[in-house]
Amino acid sequence: MTTAAPLALYGPAFAADPHGHYDRLRLHGTMAPVELAPGVAALLVTDYQAALDLLRDTHTFSKDPRDWQAGVPDDSPVLPMLGYRPTAMFSDGEVHERYRQAINDTLAMIEPHVLQAQVAAVSERLLREFAGAGTADLVASYAQMLPLHVFNTWFGVAAADSDRLVAGITGTMTSTGNAVAAYDDLVDVVSALVADRRAHPRRDLTSYFLAHPARLNNDETVRQIAHTMVTGHEPTTNLIANSLLRILTDPRYAGSVYGGAMTAHEAINEVLWQDPPLANLSAHYARYDTEFHGVRLREGQLVLVSYAAANSDAAPEAAAGPAGSGQNAHLAWGAGPHGCPARQPALLIAITAVEQLTSQLCDMELALPTAELLWRPGPFHRALTHLPVRFTPLAAAPAGAGGKGAEE
Repeated sequence: MTTAAPLALYGPAFAADPHGHYDRLRLHGTMAPVELAPGVAALLVTDYQAALDLLRDTHTFSKDPRDWQAGVPDDSPVLPMLGYRPTAMFSDGEVHERYRQAINDTLAMIEPHVLQAQVAAVSERLLREFAGAGTADLVASYAQMLPLHVFNTWFGVAAADSDRLVAGITGTMTSTGNAVAAYDDLVDVVSALVADRRAHPRRDLTSYFLAHPARLNNDETVRQIAHTMVTGHEPTTNLIANSLLRILTDPRYAGSVYGGAMTAHEAINEVLWQDPPLANLSAHYARYDTEFHGVRLREGQLVLVSYAAANSDAAPEAAAGPAGSGQNAHLAWGAGPHGCPARQPALLIAITAVEQLTSQLCDMELALPTAELLWRPGPFHRALTHLPVRFTPLAAAPAGAGGKGAEE
């Protein structure tokens, strides 16, 4: 295996120019040494075919991190994302199938037409809060809040816990010094919710998890829900924000999916190709000493997939244009048995959120140069810190004037 010095995937330098880092990593071949946090090394797959092979190979690689984790400090900021817990993400074989079936069956309870109506209603409600001001931060006021309201409704989270939920999710994903505390607080919120639903079931996804034939215990239920929230809310927030940025800066969209020649779905697919909200993840561990795509791996070695780098490696020209961006061969949703189980609801939320906003704020534009936008540091995500815009203020409209009813 290569002995080159690892390239750091944390800090502002990587956040500001991830694709420049991926270009340098490709010089090493199909995978290259990286550092996820100080002292935490890994190999990152940047080649599309190698990434696809890794994601599908359950014989050479395991998803269980416990042997690797034994050599990582307990307070490492990447453990909230990579450390073992009883969930589908960190399991193999029959255990994985049990957890995954519970997730699949529970998420299947989300009816698309109800979800779309709900997103439209939440969008209208959020818009009313800032549309009259003529300015807004679309991350804090819209992209982050919309999926939060949706998740709160479907899982039955109390509105009073919303701030803790967001702080826990974003802190976990950012993988900085407070990541462990952020994840612990998220677990506390979900634990209280699960305990309540165990005693008093309701018609929400938390209760469905508990009632599933997999017979998850309380801790298993807490961990599935916390994982679903981290890998569902945060990427959906980033997908909405990154897609809005593309619409605001690409002349093909003319600042709106209604005023331009491209659709919201096309903008979102372009982001999934070029700046996927989960940029690097899919941790795998070699089951034994082996060679994979020309690279020697030792038993237990951590290997991650760069969806962002693999996508641009697969079709750099196609991904840059509307034809390529409309295809679904990108790896933003992963692949193989651990592929994202929430792909369809996440897409529906993002498309509806973008369409609703751009149809109302037709003349919005960035409130500062693109180069001055800040991206949140962290090895796993592609996330804007803020997205300030200005637009012609809208007159206040009566509640319910523009949304669709749930029965429509």
